[in-house]
Amino acid sequence: MVVSDKQEYELRAHLLRRAGFGSTKQELQYYLRDSYEDTVEYLLTPNFDDWMGDHLVRRFDGEASGMINAPGASRNWLYRMISTANPLTEKIPLFWHGIFATGVPKVINGRVLFDQINMLRKYGTGKLDDLLLQLSQDPAMIVWLDNQENHKDAMNENWGRELLELFSMGVGNYTEEDVKECARAFTGWTIGNTEYMMVRAKRDSDWPYGRIAYHFEYREDDHDAEERTFLGQSGNFNGEDIIRIICEQESTAKFISRHLYHFFVADEAPVPSWGTVEPRDPKAIDQLVKAYFDSNHNITEMLRVLFNSDFFKSQDVKYQKVKGPAEFAATVLRLSGQFEIPDREMIPKYQQIVWMGQELSNPSSVEGWHEGKEWVDTGTLIERINFASEQLGNYKNPGVEKIVDSLILEGGESISAEETVTKCLEHLGYLEVSRETRDVLVEYAEEINNPVTKITGIIRLITTSKEFQLA
Repeated sequence: MVVSDKQEYELRAHLLRRAGFGSTKQELQYYLRDSYEDTVEYLLTPNFDDWMGDHLVRRFDGEASGMINAPGASRNWLYRMISTANPLTEKIPLFWHGIFATGVPKVINGRVLFDQINMLRKYGTGKLDDLLLQLSQDPAMIVWLDNQENHKDAMNENWGRELLELFSMGVGNYTEEDVKECARAFTGWTIGNTEYMMVRAKRDSDWPYGRIAYHFEYREDDHDAEERTFLGQSGNFNGEDIIRIICEQESTAKFISRHLYHFFVADEAPVPSWGTVEPRDPKAIDQLVKAYFDSNHNITEMLRVLFNSDFFKSQDVKYQKVKGPAEFAATVLRLSGQFEIPDREMIPKYQQIVWMGQELSNPSSVEGWHEGKEWVDTGTLIERINFASEQLGNYKNPGVEKIVDSLILEGGESISAEETVTKCLEHLGYLEVSRETRDVLVEYAEEINNPVTKITGIIRLITTSKEFQLA
């Protein structure tokens, strides 16, 4: 392979690790038919049509229909992650779910959590204004942050505070008075028939067909319509006006830009420290802020700039992100090919993701999960290694069988240990490893004669490497 081809493989593999869940060698070869820019455009075009459909999931894994409980709804989402032809379509809701953290212990109703993920998928690449408006009307978020308790004569600040602190601007860019005025603007934004719906959800009275879904309702008679001053602007602002003003702020552009950099480029400092810790790459943030305002707050345009930028393509940011547990598991399951159709064997697999430290729709706090290096400790690392080793070291799994058979056809016992290791790394998404890691893999390959055992053993060892935990 010539150097230019090698560099193109590496760049495309880097893009697919960040914009998706890694890739097989065959997928990389498919994407290489077009230019890098064309691949970016393909990924930026949401694809909702290749999904097998909830009806098929319901047939093979009834609890994963999205109608009953939160773990089942999360498995439904995991099926989408491992089966979609356009992985960014599922990476986007995973990105926003980590910011707009909403959980089952308080919401209880699995159906509305499922609906929230569908909303993030649909609106997550459009204008931030539209996404925040949908979020403010989302029943799961309303219950999560108590806005059904936010009345004109008895204000509740939870939603207003978190909208400013965690979802848009960040600490230090607003006052306590702004929080109160924001909360006042969202009085009357509630869920229909609130008392009855919340009691019914807790009783599970509509099983086995699923808990009834909440729906948004605006109650004008419960809305505080008096004039207010918010972020220096005055008027009879409703929630829509508040969101418009928020999205006009440079602090919002910087906050969202830093989140995009953190998720798609390289791990940043924990979010609570952003008020005092400078961004890892201030110039990159400036580029994304410019894209935000130039595009009238459009997330797709920001991603287009990000994926085509020099800072994204730089060697300095490769393997600088620790994969989150759901992302890690989806990467492994796409490679193994075990779940070509929904299967209740996914239940223990999903539980392993929980043991790795991330239960979807059950964040550790209102701030979401602690990400980056905090994803990994001695316990969660063992869970990752066991999970990947079980999946990718099993010749019976279709994806593994394809890799092994392909390598045997390419030479089997006649190719050197070094070349066998290289080809295994290529089949796992053109993975790059350190010289030290490669030496261990080659040493193992030299000791094993049986080609199937050799290849599956190399793959197992690769899954234990530092590089395999990173994107």
